[in-house]
Amino acid sequence: MNAEKDSRQAPDQAVDPEGVDWLPVSDKLITVRLISGAVWMVVVVGVLSVPLVLRSTGVWAGYPGWLAWSVPGVVLLWFLIGLAITPRQVRAIGYAERHEDLLVKQGILFRRLLVVPYGRMQYVDVQAGPLDRAFGLCKVELHTASSSVTATIPGVPEEEGARLREQLSARGEARLAGL
Repeated sequence: MNAEKDSRQAPDQAVDPEGVDWLPVSDKLITVRLISGAVWMVVVVGVLSVPLVLRSTGVWAGYPGWLAWSVPGVVLLWFLIGLAITPRQVRAIGYAERHEDLLVKQGILFRRLLVVPYGRMQYVDVQAGPLDRAFGLCKVELHTASSSVTATIPGVPEEEGARLREQLSARGEARLAGL
């Protein structure tokens, strides 16, 4: 019976190992993502509503009414669902600095755990767009020798981003020097 219980717990432990003190990203990231998502929603639904406007004004009378209403309606619903789950998605993002590596986790339904050994890091990139800067946030990207592996930690406060950049770079250089 214990073997069954252990086999059921193994997938969770593979994605969320026990004994790790996760650092969450800033809750300000929720606001940034909601604003960004709302702007995209207005733009996309506005563009998709052009046939509806043209049909309603009689310019494109032959366009099917059900299609003119359903396309922007479905896309609007999709965006609203995305905005509704944004707070939970942001709270699922975390990172942990361990002695030999950095862990980055994210995801609600499809969880992901990325482990980046310090010795594999080539450089640390800190980015901040206009909306991020307005809320005092940045995004930390860790680039490895593999072009397909880039660990990204969004929503990090600027001070923490600067600290992470310096500390991770120093740890990476120390591990490379030891090779």
